[in-house]
Amino acid sequence: MKEKVRYISADLLRGLVIIIMIEVHVFNAFLQPQLRQTLWFSILNFINGLVAPSFLFVSGFAFEVSSGNKLDEMRKFGKAFWKKIGRIFQIIIIGYALHLPFYSLSKVIHKSTPQQLQSFFAVDVLQCIGFGLLFLFLTRLLIKSDKFYHIFILLSLIIVTLISPLLWRIDFNQYVHPLVGNYFNRLHGSLFPIFPWLNFLLAGALFARYFINAREQGKEENFIRKISIAGIITLLSGHIFYSGIFPKELTLIIPNPIFFLERLGYILVLFYLCWIADQKLNFRPESVLNASRESLLIYCLHLIIIYGMFWNGKSLAVIIGNNLTVLESTAIKILLITLMIIIAKSWGWIKKQYQSISSLLVKFSVFILFVVFVFT
Repeated sequence: MKEKVRYISADLLRGLVIIIMIEVHVFNAFLQPQLRQTLWFSILNFINGLVAPSFLFVSGFAFEVSSGNKLDEMRKFGKAFWKKIGRIFQIIIIGYALHLPFYSLSKVIHKSTPQQLQSFFAVDVLQCIGFGLLFLFLTRLLIKSDKFYHIFILLSLIIVTLISPLLWRIDFNQYVHPLVGNYFNRLHGSLFPIFPWLNFLLAGALFARYFINAREQGKEENFIRKISIAGIITLLSGHIFYSGIFPKELTLIIPNPIFFLERLGYILVLFYLCWIADQKLNFRPESVLNASRESLLIYCLHLIIIYGMFWNGKSLAVIIGNNLTVLESTAIKILLITLMIIIAKSWGWIKKQYQSISSLLVKFSVFILFVVFVFT
């Protein structure tokens, strides 16, 4: 029962995040440029900026919750190891697949422009999550002591925070292939390089550890209240820092450690609100939970719908462009969110009722897509 409650709190946050993410991409793709200069959009844009950090945070949280399962088998490179490592690399591969300039290996090799290749090698949120999970997974296997493992994660978080501003000044693509160099900073188009975005995933793993300990000791409510207060103090401190009272030489540093702490504060408060919804209000909307359980499917599918080149080699983002009003963009957002929730619920039902068949269907579909990509 404890594990279920723990998952529900995290699932509510992840479900809300993936739903808001649809709004982010719809507005980015279709909203008129002049509307982005308004006050309401600047507020919305800040809220939207919490989506990716929250997604990373919950990914770290979920890993920590499940990391103790079958550790001995994994350390012996048993079936559980290969299943886990396969899921992690699946996330990374999907991240790159969503940025393919053509769904044909031959065309990718012979027709891709430098700009298209730069976009393909850029690191997005899925690659960042995949790398972060791989880092946590290998670290968990190597460090057998729970205490030293979590100390190492904390030290890693501190180090990433401190060195990120320095690494953003270096063009790593001069020394290594972009497939590697783009993980360090955004100089060549990466939206979510591991410096500093890995921090949110590490923070999620550490938070989960203390959250679990508090539940086991019967101190969950006290812990979650303290963490919410810490979150409020942290986010307010961040707003004060960026309010203009400090020299621009400090506030313009990218990525600034305060940038991480401010957003982490918001995430902690959001997690607290989800905990309240679950524990105190018993508010567990199925639509949000379904979206959470199928978050990877929703993430991929809504991007394919918006940016997939299915209309004479053009995407809806290109065909419609940034020409819609707020009302029109909102209508598309609602329509797409509704569609994604229906698909998530339907696919979840199919997996539950026909587990073996659904698994074979996924494997067969992946095989067909791979064959088409390689031989066309």
